[in-house]
Amino acid sequence: MAGATGADPATQVPALTRPPRLRPGARVAVVAPSGPIPEDRLQAGLDILRGWELDPVVAPHVLDTHPRLGYLAGADEDRARDLTEAWCDPDVSAVFCARGGYGAQRMVDLVDWAALRAAGPKVLVGYSDITALHEAFATRLGLATLHGPMIAAAAFLQDPHTRESLRATLFEPETVRTIATATAGALAPGRARGVTLGGCVSLLAAELGTPHARPSARGGLLLLEDVGEEPYRLDRILTQLLRSGRLDGVAGIGLGSWEECGPYEEVRAVLADRLGGLGVPVVERMGFGHEASAPTVPFGIPGVLDAEAGTLTLEVPALS
Repeated sequence: MAGATGADPATQVPALTRPPRLRPGARVAVVAPSGPIPEDRLQAGLDILRGWELDPVVAPHVLDTHPRLGYLAGADEDRARDLTEAWCDPDVSAVFCARGGYGAQRMVDLVDWAALRAAGPKVLVGYSDITALHEAFATRLGLATLHGPMIAAAAFLQDPHTRESLRATLFEPETVRTIATATAGALAPGRARGVTLGGCVSLLAAELGTPHARPSARGGLLLLEDVGEEPYRLDRILTQLLRSGRLDGVAGIGLGSWEECGPYEEVRAVLADRLGGLGVPVVERMGFGHEASAPTVPFGIPGVLDAEAGTLTLEVPALS
């Protein structure tokens, strides 16, 4: 297998604590760490959760909009307090993010991380801008999280495959140990073992130099996707990650969707140019991210990435 097998294990991406799976009747909380949410879409998402026999509760500021910065779901302090209080509620088993957008980075350092740590492991679900929280939960709590759809997002509301992947991961995680799509294939050959991490590549680049940021993806399986980034901007983002050392020693790379990033052949040329020379397996078009029918993928779980097969196989279920 490819990867930094000779490296000091202490310097490699560690496997993280898995939260318990959900059971029918579980109470779950909905928060809005980033952008504002239309009420009708929020209600539609809550109805789906109720259809799964979950008991959703909505944090107090989920429907807020910042008085001056309309791209934020209210004040940074209120969004951070909502997350802290939802996580620390002993009756809550999971926290779902309502949408992405922008804003998680503004509130992440206002969260009471000591209180979250004391509250114990629970499920966190979200993607896109929630990448900032995935990284924080990994580095500050040592907790595995789910890169899955937000409940007020169009993919969750309109696409049954996206919903079913999340539902199965939450309730029956042993049934979704292999993540594969018909389109996946090798951008660079090989097979590697490591622990999953990743998210929106632009958010990972924005984490560089911030408190608690990971120094590298050494020994990890890095899962990347993004939306609305033109090829030259993706080049700049990937170049920044390469120059910073963030990709040093990475074991393998899985690439998801690149919605609204331009013609795929142009995007692919950038990905091949920037990532193909790392000497590790790279799998393209794995489907996770912003496109329809996106599978839920866990972060913090050991697995095997097989470029020729186009698969990521988890060694253990995403949730315990």
